[in-house]
Amino acid sequence: MKLLSAEFIKSAALLNQVPQDNKPHIAIVGRSNVGKSSLLNVIMNRKRLALTSSRPGKTRLINFFLINDLFYLVDLPGYGFSKASKKEQQHWQSLIESYLKSIPQLKLIILLIDIRHPMSPLDYEMLEWLAFFNHRVIVIGTKADKLSSNQLVKQITYYKKALSPFQITEIYSFSSITRKGKNEVWQAISSVIS
Repeated sequence: MKLLSAEFIKSAALLNQVPQDNKPHIAIVGRSNVGKSSLLNVIMNRKRLALTSSRPGKTRLINFFLINDLFYLVDLPGYGFSKASKKEQQHWQSLIESYLKSIPQLKLIILLIDIRHPMSPLDYEMLEWLAFFNHRVIVIGTKADKLSSNQLVKQITYYKKALSPFQITEIYSFSSITRKGKNEVWQAISSVIS
């Protein structure tokens, strides 16, 4: 698929604010500070369409980007942001859960993990949610440029084993610096859009 256009459409704080057309949704989810905005900017060939921040927890709403006037890339709030209040964390959790179970146009979920580290309890919790809702999931290991080739192979092997109980076989490494993994992300998106 060739990228022809990418534009920010809206942010949603409530489920009834989600775009109501029938265009497919590709959702991106991950822990706070895992690199969701950086990945979005790389795959959309923009520097600042999705705002990045050195402070975790910047994405507090569901953000919708329309690609090629064909489908939405959906940036979900990051989970595990400890400095947010309990009430705010519960709101994000409820918003994400409502979105995952209520949007029939949701065709693919891209779960981002920091490839340098083992899976956290929150990552496992998110995987259990996604398995419960029976969505197709691929896993992207971000910040791959921070590891040597040998370390990367070791981490991919670890993640393949950790993800096997969830029947997830697609895991790719990604770097917003080198753009490694960009083509794999687009191939996964194309496979559910075409």
